[in-house]
Amino acid sequence: MYKSIVKPIFFNQDPETIHYKVFDWLKILLKSRISKSFTKRFFNISSSKLQKELFGLKFPNPVGLAAGFDKDATLFEELGCLGFGFIEVGTVTPLPQEGNPKPRLFRLPKDEALINRMGFNNGGVDQMIERLKNRNSNQIIGGNIGKNKLTPNEEAINDYMICFEKLFDYVDYFVVNVSSPNTPNLRALQDKEPLTNLLQTLQDKNNTKPKRKPILLKIAPDLTNEQLDDIVEIVDSTKIDGVIAANTTIDRSRLKTSDTEVERIGAGGLSGKPVRQRSTEVVRYLAQKSKKSFPIVAVGGIYTAEDAIEKLEAGADLVQIYTGFIYEGPAIVKRINKGLVNYFSKN
Repeated sequence: MYKSIVKPIFFNQDPETIHYKVFDWLKILLKSRISKSFTKRFFNISSSKLQKELFGLKFPNPVGLAAGFDKDATLFEELGCLGFGFIEVGTVTPLPQEGNPKPRLFRLPKDEALINRMGFNNGGVDQMIERLKNRNSNQIIGGNIGKNKLTPNEEAINDYMICFEKLFDYVDYFVVNVSSPNTPNLRALQDKEPLTNLLQTLQDKNNTKPKRKPILLKIAPDLTNEQLDDIVEIVDSTKIDGVIAANTTIDRSRLKTSDTEVERIGAGGLSGKPVRQRSTEVVRYLAQKSKKSFPIVAVGGIYTAEDAIEKLEAGADLVQIYTGFIYEGPAIVKRINKGLVNYFSKN
């Protein structure tokens, strides 16, 4: 039904506009306890085979929603009814910001992909906290944190620290986002020295808390093997809890969409099926290079249970979806988890 009826209607409208319309509709549809309970029963797959314990958290299943979908934590309760094992909100910055000029989100239907240059548009960390204060479920929530566009890289640590401190009591884990291609010079923070300083500063603060929270690093798929070697060393030296591999890519090779159309769209991060292979390569490289010394969350081109299994066999512990959710519809989580139950039963 989604692919034959709903998706064509959605895809006939501006991507960002329909995104927020869907938010409004879900708020209305899942307003009552009855509708939430019915939705949970329909979409959730409950099995001990799916359960996973990592960095002190017990995940009911390994399929999460990646950051960027619920940037301001406005829909995490409703999205939690769709069977996700965990939901990542953000990227959030200390101060509200508009992000880049519109249009800034584009579909590539031939590639089942998206290009976005949103630019960390969000209402700021204080607004997010007000929503997270009202959590009514045990859904695992991750907080993806970044820096404001106008904050120079030399002062970026301050922005990450502000978000970390303010969100600490309201999320279950943190993700440090230094890999978005849509904030000028942000990816320079992935260089070894600034990244080590940033993560060590956050970790030092984390270790002063009565009970620390897991910190993960989200990296770009465009890193070289030498840069990935640096990531392994940084994780080892700072003792952060894991890596999310990977963010969107600036690579435009091997697309089915015409060069003319891609050039018309312009700059931005590419997500979806075209990044599946590279994401898996990064996961496998990190797992082998580190000898699986830290957990890896895989994201990039996951549309089916087979895609998720590919990531797990490459060395991932959990997976996240975003673009696949848009192309496949809300039942994607249920289908992936069904396939994983069968996979784990045989292995």
